[in-house]
Amino acid sequence: MASSNPEFFEPGSVPAQPELLVSAVLHLMSHYTVNNAESGDHSACVKLASVIERHLKILADLPDLAPVLRATCQQLSEQWAIVVERTLPQQGKFNLLTRLVTGARVN
Repeated sequence: MASSNPEFFEPGSVPAQPELLVSAVLHLMSHYTVNNAESGDHSACVKLASVIERHLKILADLPDLAPVLRATCQQLSEQWAIVVERTLPQQGKFNLLTRLVTGARVN
């Protein structure tokens, strides 16, 4: 599973094959849906949503990715950023604009 590989979470260490990142983010999205439906642990869900957002942002920034896929990843990254923003407790919220510009993650 991609989430066990620290390279997926480190800035600047993008896998050589974008297909791996696409596969990982699809896998994470399915886990988010299952976890969100089954558990009441919102802290786990916000961390997972943050990882999904980060994966999508990395994909959107890959210059060799097809333009339509880059645009889709950018739009989805912005939507996941809103999910993270809504889920974070008031005191832990990052400024949404800052998060989108810098690619900041929730720890």
